[in-house]
Amino acid sequence: MADQTDLSNLPARTTATEAPAASARPGNLAAIIGRIEEAVDEETAGIRSGTGYDLKASNARKSRYLYELTRALKGANEIEFLEQHREGLTRLRQKLAKNEAAILAHLNAVNEVATLLKNAIQRADADGTYSAGEFGYARA
Repeated sequence: MADQTDLSNLPARTTATEAPAASARPGNLAAIIGRIEEAVDEETAGIRSGTGYDLKASNARKSRYLYELTRALKGANEIEFLEQHREGLTRLRQKLAKNEAAILAHLNAVNEVATLLKNAIQRADADGTYSAGEFGYARA
């Protein structure tokens, strides 16, 4: 029983030299940009929610997507890429600006909490209980 499968509608095989050009197709680039947008949106929402969002995992995912984008752009015409994906890149830039604002707000909050803790520790140490003068070490 021979298999009579029709393979006429399948694309032709690509050779190793054609593979980089095939990976830089506009559809692939749009999908990669979309994944980056999704990761940035998720991170922004996670940071704003105040829950235990895993920034390390998010950074790893974004790094992987940026690596994919770099590989997809290898050998591609940069001007053509910018023209074809202007709308997606504009959206991504806006989302990155919102993400940056959320990260800065988070870092400022962390810094403020750290400052409050530092000041509380210094006040507790300054109550004289454990000062150097109590033990005769303060000679200035």
